[in-house]
Amino acid sequence: MPQQLAFGGAFAGRRILLTGDTGFKGSWLSLWLHTLGARVAGYALPPPTQPSNFEVASVAEVLERHYDADVRDRVALLAALNTSDPDVVLHLAARTTVRDSYVNPIETFSVNVMGTAVLLDALRERARPCAVVIVSSDKCYANDESGRPFVEDDPMGGADPYSASKGAVELVVAAYRHSFFPPERLSRHGIAVATARAGNVIGGGDWTPDGIVADIMRALRSGVPVPIRSPDAVRPWQHVLEPLAGYLSLASRLLGPDGAEFCSGWNFGPDERETRTVKDLVECMLHEWGAGSWIDLSRPDNPPEAGVLRLSTSKAAARLGWQPRWQTNEAIARTIAWYRRFEADPSTARSACLDDIQAYAGQARLTAGGWT
Repeated sequence: MPQQLAFGGAFAGRRILLTGDTGFKGSWLSLWLHTLGARVAGYALPPPTQPSNFEVASVAEVLERHYDADVRDRVALLAALNTSDPDVVLHLAARTTVRDSYVNPIETFSVNVMGTAVLLDALRERARPCAVVIVSSDKCYANDESGRPFVEDDPMGGADPYSASKGAVELVVAAYRHSFFPPERLSRHGIAVATARAGNVIGGGDWTPDGIVADIMRALRSGVPVPIRSPDAVRPWQHVLEPLAGYLSLASRLLGPDGAEFCSGWNFGPDERETRTVKDLVECMLHEWGAGSWIDLSRPDNPPEAGVLRLSTSKAAARLGWQPRWQTNEAIARTIAWYRRFEADPSTARSACLDDIQAYAGQARLTAGGWT
C-alpha cells in the first residue's frame, strides 16, 4: 500500500495494543494496522466463533505477539501493557450482541463495563503516555425511538443489558477522563482518551451468532430462508472498514500535538440517507448473491430491541475530516464478494481482506491532513 495512504504515516513503527483482536472488527483492524507499518500486539480470549476471521485470515501471523487473556484480568492486562509498551491502545474487547445480553446479562455488564474500567485503571497505575480509543456502540444512547440521529452530547442510556452496558462504558470513561486523565492537563499525564460509537457493521468474515450477515450466509449455505426477528428495524449499516477508519483517524489525532482537543466521544456511521431496515438489507444481500429468501420470525414475546437507530457524524466530518466512503450498496456487494471468494477457496480470506482494505484506502485517500 502506498505510504501516502497510511494516515500520513501516523502508525508506521508505532506500538499498538489491540484488545479484542480475535473478534470480527479486531481481526480486520489488526490486518489494516500491519499494512500501515504498526507493531501490533493483540490481547483477547480465543476467537468467539467457529469459523472466525482471525483464524481463516491467519491474523496471528501479522502480530508481534498475542496475549491469550481476559480483559478483566488486571494482572495479565498490566503485564501486557508493560511488555508491549504501547503508543496506542485500541480497546475492542467486548460482548457484542443484544440478544446474547438477554441470555448472559451479568457477563455482558462484567466484560463491557468492568473490562473497560480495569483497562483504564491499569493505564492509570502504569502512568505512561499513550493514545487510547475505547470502542463503544451506537446503542449507548438513551433511545426515545424518535428516529432523530443521535449526536455525541445526547444522554447515555439503554433499555436492554447490552445497550445499558455500553452507556455505562461511556460513563466510566468520562469519569476516568475527568478524574485521572483531564485533557487540559494532557501535557502532564500524557494519556489521551476518547470513545468511538459505531453503527452496525457488515463485511466478510463475520460469523457472529445472531448477527445478520452470519445468519444470511448460514441460511444460504443450508438452503433455508434467512430468519429475521425485526424486519422493520432501522439501523445505520456500514462496511466494517468505515468505523475502523474512524478509529484510526481518531487515534492519529490523539497522538498529535493538539490531542487534548479530541478527548471526547465520536460517532462513526453511514450517511443519514443510507440507513435501511433489516428487511431491506437482507433483500439486497440476497439479490447480490442471486438466490435465497427470508422468513419473518418477529414475535410479541421476542426480547425487545430498538426500532430505530441513526447517528449524526457531523462532528467527525467537521473536526476529524472523516466521512463514510462506501454507500450501503457497495458495502453489500463487497461483503457478498468476500464470502463468494471464501466459499470458492477459504485460503484466500486474508488476501480478500487486504484487497478490500487497499480498495478502501485508495478511494478514501487517507493523508496526514485527513480525508480528501
